[in-house]
Amino acid sequence: MAEERINAEQVQHVAGLAKLEFTADELGTFTGQLEKIIGMFEELSAVDTTDVPATMRLDDDTNRLGQANMRPDKAVKSDEALRQALLKNAPETANGLIKVPAIIDESGDGE
Repeated sequence: MAEERINAEQVQHVAGLAKLEFTADELGTFTGQLEKIIGMFEELSAVDTTDVPATMRLDDDTNRLGQANMRPDKAVKSDEALRQALLKNAPETANGLIKVPAIIDESGDGE
C-alpha cells in the first residue's frame, strides 16, 4: 500500500473539533474515503498547468437554464397579511420574527 496520508487518529481529532461522533466502523470508512480524496488532490497537483489560463467563471453570465443576466435581487416591502402568513408557517417565532437555532455558540463553555 502507498504511504499513509491520513490516519484514524487525525480523522477522530478533526471530528472532535467539528463536534461529530463516529462509531469505529464509521471512523474506518471515513478515514478510507479521506485517504482516497487526498490521493486525488495529489494527482491533480501533479498536472502541469503552466500554459493553462486562469478561469474565473465557467457560466459566462448565464444561469443554469442558459438564460443570460438574471434580474437584480432587490428587497420589496410586503403587506402585513403576507408577513403574518409567513410567520404562521414558521415552526417558532419571537417578537414578530422567525426564531432559528443558534449556529455559533458564544457561551464559551465549548459545548
